[in-house]
Amino acid sequence: MMQNKQHQGLSGYLVFLMAFAIGITIASNYYAQPLLHSITNNLHIKVEHAGAIIMAAQFSYAIGLLFITPLGDKVERKRLIIILMILSTCGLMVSALSQNIWMLIIGTAMTGLFSTVAQVLIPFAATLSSPDHRGKVVGTLMSGMLLGILLGRTFAGAISSIADWHGVYWIATGVMIIVTLLLSISLPKYSNTININYFQLLCSIGSLYKQEPILRIRSLLAIISFSLFSLLWTPLAFLLTNTPYHYSDFMIGLFGLAGAAGAMGSPIVGKLSDKGKGYIATTIGLSLLLLSWLPLSFAQYSITALILGVVLLDFAVQVTHVSNMNAIYQIRPEARSRMNTGYMVCYFIGGMLGSAGSTYLFSHYGWKAIIIASTSLAILGITSWLFYIKTHQKS
Repeated sequence: MMQNKQHQGLSGYLVFLMAFAIGITIASNYYAQPLLHSITNNLHIKVEHAGAIIMAAQFSYAIGLLFITPLGDKVERKRLIIILMILSTCGLMVSALSQNIWMLIIGTAMTGLFSTVAQVLIPFAATLSSPDHRGKVVGTLMSGMLLGILLGRTFAGAISSIADWHGVYWIATGVMIIVTLLLSISLPKYSNTININYFQLLCSIGSLYKQEPILRIRSLLAIISFSLFSLLWTPLAFLLTNTPYHYSDFMIGLFGLAGAAGAMGSPIVGKLSDKGKGYIATTIGLSLLLLSWLPLSFAQYSITALILGVVLLDFAVQVTHVSNMNAIYQIRPEARSRMNTGYMVCYFIGGMLGSAGSTYLFSHYGWKAIIIASTSLAILGITSWLFYIKTHQKS
């Protein structure tokens, strides 16, 4: 096992590069969302079946989190990161070549499975960061993730208005190749000294859940917050192509710019976490998750209310998510990749359930059903958190 060099923090350039790499890989799982209307027409599929494309991305991402990202605690991380980046790029190429829904689902699943490289990069950055700046660095990388999720939609909508939805995937493939080359040049080599086999590595995730109440509550909040995120964003394309809006893919993609305001929450949360006040950020985030559905209940009638709701919800999701991650990174440094795995599996299972549930609810009962389900889920989230901080130490 190679010996690790002592790293006294990360350069601004490397933090930016890692944040951009995280953003572009995560964005790959969301290009289809503003394009669903065009994809359904081009590939001649039903609206209720379109959610399978998004679900494939999130399900495969959860599988990758469970079976690939724990290797970050065992395998040399730079090599693992570069291999995953290459394989994710191959998935984008398959999507770009797709002529039917099954080929698109296969490409989407490949990309989702290996885009879990983002969840190797984040704990890697936390490990390389100096302790007094770790929260800020994690917050910056999480901003990259949220911007990737949201601006990926804007990018996809803009490109599809110039070319078509295939062109979105071809351009994304080129960007991924460039980023992979830069990472191969810039990342330091790093290995853990953990001496357990792969099966033991996976089993130890369950042990961490038994031992760490912080990991349990933060994982529950992850399921709830990303379910709410998907309950908004997955059916949004269908809402905006119907009366009274009738928006194009480009206009739908622009809503990613409104949601990107949520990225501003990451540095704030990072600083609070560095000062030991991350629980305050969590409380604020969960409160805003509930509040955001008030303006969203008028989204069918008012574009202003919709934009306000999008900004509030995405800000709240980001605040909650970053505070969750900083909380789990403060415990068990030798197990960061595995704790990150458990947490992020829950996070994307929430997204998967939200995507599948939202397309069903919207196609059968309309936007009001989305509002009722989301409000109920947000109430569950803040109630669970308040019960936790009453019965456990603040964390």
